[in-house]
Order: sequence, then C-alpha cells, then structure tokens
Amino acid sequence: MTRAFKLAFAQLGDKSFRRVIWIGIIGSAVIFALLWTAVGYLLFNTSLFALDGWLSFLNDWLEGVSDALGTALVVFLSWLLFPSVVTLIVSFYLEATAQAVEDKHYPHLPETRGQPISEVLMVTVKFSLLAIFLNILALPVYAVLFFIGPFNLFVFYALNGYLLGREFFELVAHRRLDPRGALYLRSAFRGQLFLAGVVIAFMMTIPILNLLASVIATAALVHLVQGWRTRL
Repeated sequence: MTRAFKLAFAQLGDKSFRRVIWIGIIGSAVIFALLWTAVGYLLFNTSLFALDGWLSFLNDWLEGVSDALGTALVVFLSWLLFPSVVTLIVSFYLEATAQAVEDKHYPHLPETRGQPISEVLMVTVKFSLLAIFLNILALPVYAVLFFIGPFNLFVFYALNGYLLGREFFELVAHRRLDPRGALYLRSAFRGQLFLAGVVIAFMMTIPILNLLASVIATAALVHLVQGWRTRL
C-alpha cells in the first residue's frame, strides 16, 4: 500500500492530474464561499434575542455569543464535510487521472469496459450524500467524544475511511470489472481497502494536501486494484 501512494505522489506533475486538482480547488472554493456568505448573512443580519425590560441589556451579549458559536460551527462543518464535497466535484473528471496512471505504469492493459456515466453518477452521488448524512448524524458522537480524548477523530477517520475507500475503489475498479467482479475483489481485500480509505480521509483533513487528495487517492487505487487483481 505504501508503494501505491508513493507512486501516486510521484506522478502529481502530470498534466491530467493538474487539471483535476484545479477543478477541485475552484469548485470547492465556490461552494464554500456561497455557504459562508449565506450563513454569514443569516448570522449577522438577524436577531435571535429580543429580551424586554431589565433583561434587555443582555441582547447584545447573547447575539455576540450566538454569532461566534455559529461561525465556529460553520468552520467545523466545512472541515467535516470537505472530503465529501470535493470528491463529489472532481469524481466526474477522475477518469483522465486513472488513465494517465495506466498509460505510464500499465501500458499492456486492454481498453476499459466503457463504464456508463449513469454508473459513475450513481456511485458518486450515493457515497457523497451518504458521507454527508452520516457525518451530520454523527455530530453528537463527535461532541461527546471531544471531551474524553481524541476518540472523536478515530470515529471520523474510521467512518470516512470506510466510505472514501469504497467510493474510490468503485470508481476505479468498475472501469475494468463488472459490479460482481468488483464486489469479489473488494471482499478479498477489504482490510487493505479500509486502511487505504483511512489514509485518504486523513489527507482530506490536512490543509493544502486536501486539495490534492482526490487525485492522489485515484492514482493510488489504480495501483492497488491492479496489484490485487494479479494476486487472485
């Protein structure tokens, strides 16, 4: 697995890699800018408290606290949901990345099976929406575990590692295997796939590196899938 990620990092200068990276950067920036603008408007242009009488002096203080907490929550959710959002944006452009890896390292491979766009769309939307939903659902767990050490990070990386590993595996494996063959391969190497997914999830949470993570993940999974296929 280490070799797969090393080879993926080594090919970052490839032209097709750079194109997908820029798509992810620009797309993510636009989405989060719109989100922050909308939330900022709601936070700073609405009044949640309207106490009367002798408690009215608390209004400004309570509004300030609510604005600060709202801002912190938006920043946290942006960090939490970034992997799902950026993966959703670039997934439709990762074919060129996978093909570039195969052209360089596996030129002997035959043509891909011609994966239908509906199949790519189903995999991408399914896992992206599932990841967003499960992470929001897990917010109380993250909050509780926050006070008893770094266990919330273990939950986050385990959950997103499983989801991201599955998603990138299916995006790559279905290029050459039908769904039944891909399922068999995934079942045979589920432990290694989970570890690869955790590595991907970790990269997605590191500033700057998270902008490259989808491309690196795709390239690494190409190497892993090819290696696993030769072992069966």
